[in-house]
Amino acid sequence: MVKSPDGYFTLTMEGVAPGSSYSFLVDGSGPFPDPASRYQPAGVHCASVVVDPNNYQWRDTGWTGIALRDAVFYELHVGTFTPQGTFQAAASKLLYLKDLGITVIELMPLSDFPGARNWGYDGVAPFAPAHCYGSPDDLRSFVDQAHQLGLAVFLDVVYNHFGPDGAYQRSFSTHYFTPHHHTPWGNGVNFDDRLCQPVREYVIENALRWFYEYHFDGLRLDATAEIRDDSPRHILAALTSAASRASEELGRLIHVVAEESRNLASHLKPESAGGMGFAGVWADDFHHQMRRALAGDSDGYFAEFEGSLDSVVKTVKRGWWRGKSDPSGIPYFRFVYCLQNHDQIGNRALGDRLHHLLDWPVYRAATTLLLLLPQTPLLFMGQEWAATTPFLYFTDHHDELGRAVTEGRRREFASFASFAHAEIPDPQSSETFRASKLRWDELATPPHCYMLNLYKSLLRLRRDLQHHPPSSPDLRIEALDDTSLLLHRNGLSAAIRLRGQGKLNIPFGEPILTTEDPQFTHDSQPIQLNRAAKTMVFSRPGAVVFRTQHQEQL
Repeated sequence: MVKSPDGYFTLTMEGVAPGSSYSFLVDGSGPFPDPASRYQPAGVHCASVVVDPNNYQWRDTGWTGIALRDAVFYELHVGTFTPQGTFQAAASKLLYLKDLGITVIELMPLSDFPGARNWGYDGVAPFAPAHCYGSPDDLRSFVDQAHQLGLAVFLDVVYNHFGPDGAYQRSFSTHYFTPHHHTPWGNGVNFDDRLCQPVREYVIENALRWFYEYHFDGLRLDATAEIRDDSPRHILAALTSAASRASEELGRLIHVVAEESRNLASHLKPESAGGMGFAGVWADDFHHQMRRALAGDSDGYFAEFEGSLDSVVKTVKRGWWRGKSDPSGIPYFRFVYCLQNHDQIGNRALGDRLHHLLDWPVYRAATTLLLLLPQTPLLFMGQEWAATTPFLYFTDHHDELGRAVTEGRRREFASFASFAHAEIPDPQSSETFRASKLRWDELATPPHCYMLNLYKSLLRLRRDLQHHPPSSPDLRIEALDDTSLLLHRNGLSAAIRLRGQGKLNIPFGEPILTTEDPQFTHDSQPIQLNRAAKTMVFSRPGAVVFRTQHQEQL
């Protein structure tokens, strides 16, 4: 290979066909896989394979994407979404997701990782889809089929670190990382130190490949607070700008969303206004308030949240709870809200889902709030039928690293009172992985089929709300007392009781649904509605959705 003026080593070879294997020797060491490999069919430690991204025949011509204000996200892990754990198997569920009311599928990270199972955040080959899920063309086919059904597809990507095993970038250059920034995973990725430009190009090119070669509609950037950059132009701003240019060139909507724990309004402002240019943010404060209110969690970061219904209302009205950054003027749909996601389930010791801890009437009421708010909702796979399976933390590292992960996981939860006597599942055990796979047979059985009916009905209402011309402010919400909330949007209202039984005295219009309707629960306890007396009597937590009459004052 010959060194070019820009510092790269290059070699052009004739007659190399798709499917050919190749690797590199660096100063006599190796062989090493390509750090920009498109495919690692034998694993991240083995030879790379040539892929021609233009061989796939796309059928999504005419696809122009989905506006973020119309998004209903469904986060899924390919390996545990189906029994087979492949792209092809996941594609067989696309029609189900369409029927549910989902508009955007968000795949957990796909960058190839060591072993046969992983959440994806230990990725080391960022350009190569994880080989255990299928081939690059299998992934293209998944996205293609989604687009033909009118579903957008986002990808969760990790640019704050590389995984601990198989990251061969260091074998090619010592400048992929910098000691000037430290993250929870070690030295930061080099976005601002000496010889950082090729690293910046590497990351931006990775983002663009997902748009151009796989037709993804957007990215969710993991833990942007840990992407450190003191250069004049932050790598995040450069990346969102590159995505905007790709959107214009490709003629379809492309969105980049941040997971940003610092609640920085600047992330949602354009670069011209000193911002980072993100289309939206994961706004976890709503989840934290609801978790504290409903399940009583107070360990760790939950201690920062009150969990009162007044604090829930303040969080919803503002967008987030913590931080001094003022999000005034930012449209609600740019905040992504959830009751569950991979972090908030899988980073619990036992991987228990919120509905595993709550009575189902409470869960139905909380679901009604989430799906009727103007913020963009995100569901985690299986929550729509209250899946019985947990979502646990699982890995498949080599023995030494695996032991360290297992021991670290157990130390992590030793200080949590709620897990002090729990037996923490071993992340390295294949049984931990298998236990996390969804059981699709549950859909047809009570009580899960009733919960699924509720999600479908609420998502239909949400779709109607999104396209209803607003004749009043997009959101009015108040805490009636320490048990109940009243929500109003565009002629639709919901009285949501999250605690106990009792009576609400409020004017209300024509009822549309209640969470005690027999199609939504196997043990219905009807809410007593008296429009003349303006009363609702709840025998347990629940919600009533009704049309609001113009003369009624909420």
